Amino acid sequence: MTVLARPGTWAGPHVAGDLPGPRSAALLARQEQRESAARTYPRHLPVALAEGSGSFVRDVDGNVFIDFLAGAGVLSLGHGHPELVACVSRQLGLLAHGLDFPTPAKDAFTEAQLSMLDPGLRDRMKLHFCGPTGANAVEAAVKLCKIATGRGDVVSFRGGFHGSTHAAMALSGLVAAKQPVQNTMPGVHFFPYNDPGALEEALADGLGGMPRPAAVLMELVQGEGGVVPARPDFAQRVRAVTRELGVPLIVDEVQTGCGRTGTWFAFEQYGIEPDVIVASKALSGAGLPVALILYNAVLDKWGPGAHIGTFRGNQLAFAAGVEAIRIIRRDGVLDNVRARGDQVAEALDVLRGHPWVREVRGRGLMWGIELADPDTGRPAGAMASAVQAHALRQGLIVELGGRDDCVVRILPPLNVTAEVVDTACSILVKAVTSCGP
Repeated sequence: MTVLARPGTWAGPHVAGDLPGPRSAALLARQEQRESAARTYPRHLPVALAEGSGSFVRDVDGNVFIDFLAGAGVLSLGHGHPELVACVSRQLGLLAHGLDFPTPAKDAFTEAQLSMLDPGLRDRMKLHFCGPTGANAVEAAVKLCKIATGRGDVVSFRGGFHGSTHAAMALSGLVAAKQPVQNTMPGVHFFPYNDPGALEEALADGLGGMPRPAAVLMELVQGEGGVVPARPDFAQRVRAVTRELGVPLIVDEVQTGCGRTGTWFAFEQYGIEPDVIVASKALSGAGLPVALILYNAVLDKWGPGAHIGTFRGNQLAFAAGVEAIRIIRRDGVLDNVRARGDQVAEALDVLRGHPWVREVRGRGLMWGIELADPDTGRPAGAMASAVQAHALRQGLIVELGGRDDCVVRILPPLNVTAEVVDTACSILVKAVTSCGP
């Protein structure tokens, strides 16, 4: 597999001195002075990045890190994949922006995306190109279902995350993130995740006081919620009851899509077919913004201009997305995801006996280590932060998530090598064991 933009540039992580280094510290100080207080990653990962190659990044002080954040999952083929770089460079000289006009790049991208679905599903689906973020695609999906059904309420699940725009935030179970904002979108009902009975009972109870919703919105693996996979019986019962009652099922595959869990979409592993699929992050494979929904054609009740946006026609992302799928097929990247996922599971298995590790869980190359106080059972967010900082000092970038940010999360590039996974997992295991009380 082709994994490095500049093969041999960096063989492994290397951190010299304290973090942040002097050049990073200067840029971080300028950022704090001039940028919004809403910035997040540099608060916990105090580095200023200069360049990336494959599964590695280098900061402005020369420190090299294994990047197991990968742009929050957008860099499915790593930093600077040479074939993607060449493809984007070619397209840039042809056409960069096309609104929603048909173009050869867009047509090829559409064909490539549909080709990744099973034939029976593919033949029923249409695409809508949204603004460039996953949150915008979530809002488009909900709007589509409201228009198609004539209904207004939406069901979502506790622990889910669907974006930070106004409506997407209202649909997210991360209550702490919503507290400062009042009067979010009404009509949202939250149900326990992985409890198939609660939703079924509420929807079927004619005296339960809940109107039939316009849609049910679900992640098959809750990403920001702490890498929590849906149980098969839960996903299948949600699909069964929504189909029985004529409620469109939206699956949010913004983080799980494009191979992250070992299949192109996570829902494939559950034996279900959704009515609407939301995709974004890794569609281009190279970090170029693009978002879309794929949906059953019977829902296509849009009017002209019903959901628009200036940056729906990112031709660079379209061209890269076609090339990314070609590479993924040629190089057996999904096989690599499954193999490296098994490797991660085996490497982290030693942590299952740690008193502060509540659970190690994941699918494909999407993993989380949940930390909790063994005496109280409370989420150990402070320990997770310490693990993240320890790993960074050893040359590994990881993310946090879940309740009180108590889950240490990894999202490696999908073409990461066994050697890099081995090094990263060794650092992570040592970080957890070193940070325990």
